[in-house]
Amino acid sequence: MKALILVGGYGTRLRPLTLTVPKPLVDFCNKPMICHQIEALKAAGVTEVILAINYQPEVMMGFIKEWGDKLGVKITCSQETEPMGTAGPLALARHLLDDGSGKPFFVLNSDVVCPYPMKDMLDFHVAREAEATILVTKVDDPSKYGVVVIDEYGQVQRFVEKPKEFVGDKINAGIYVLAPSLLDRIELRPTSIEREVFPHVAADKKLFAFTLPGYWMDVGQPKDYLKGLTLHLDNLRIHNRAALAKGPEYTGNVLVAPSATVGKGCLIGPDVSIGEGCVIGNGVRLSSCVVMKGVKVKDHSKVG
Repeated sequence: MKALILVGGYGTRLRPLTLTVPKPLVDFCNKPMICHQIEALKAAGVTEVILAINYQPEVMMGFIKEWGDKLGVKITCSQETEPMGTAGPLALARHLLDDGSGKPFFVLNSDVVCPYPMKDMLDFHVAREAEATILVTKVDDPSKYGVVVIDEYGQVQRFVEKPKEFVGDKINAGIYVLAPSLLDRIELRPTSIEREVFPHVAADKKLFAFTLPGYWMDVGQPKDYLKGLTLHLDNLRIHNRAALAKGPEYTGNVLVAPSATVGKGCLIGPDVSIGEGCVIGNGVRLSSCVVMKGVKVKDHSKVG
């Protein structure tokens, strides 16, 4: 099975972190953001991941060399010569996605973090005999978003942009399962899958929505990156508590890379991630922050 990850954007909202690396390669909880997605895809049976790239292709090729074997999946690139939106990259990579088997494939936006229920979403898609399935998430204030209106069976009825009255509370979470036949609906040009493709699939009653059971965050800007960190660490506490740091110097949810060192008399947490090779001095206070790999924090500093 295959998957395509949309990584072509410039990541301007996440600057200065994206001035030197593409957004999908920014560390999130001590590994490149995109690695969390690839690991979830592999667990769902994906054997080949295609990266739709535009910005800093040489850096993405370096990532493939470093992480391809570690992740245990084949990683290839489909390079855009101009920004192609969210549907154009699928047309560009059609020869890679459609191998004639008729098997569905995943498409993901690279800046989404969640529990990634890939296997359950795939089973739902197959059971509905859908042409496309959208992952949707519930929000408290749907008036700020484009709402996906669905029936009790999960079939998408229509899309409503920033509704003034209540029509539903589910929004597009940026992860899809698609049948190869959907590629026939996409022209090779810059185009939006959300605005120019999905409404037609919905009109043909072939579009379904799978509701995400758990947290979701688009981490495309710093404040949302930190919110995503909090949500991810909460999820680790529930499902993989052993991954979190333990000891009198830690309070709340803290993730510390194995090669990091923490000095004496520190108070760290809640909601802190400390990357590989970091050196935290004595008497340091950290809360609600990310210390990227290789950073040194001097004695008695306070961050957060």
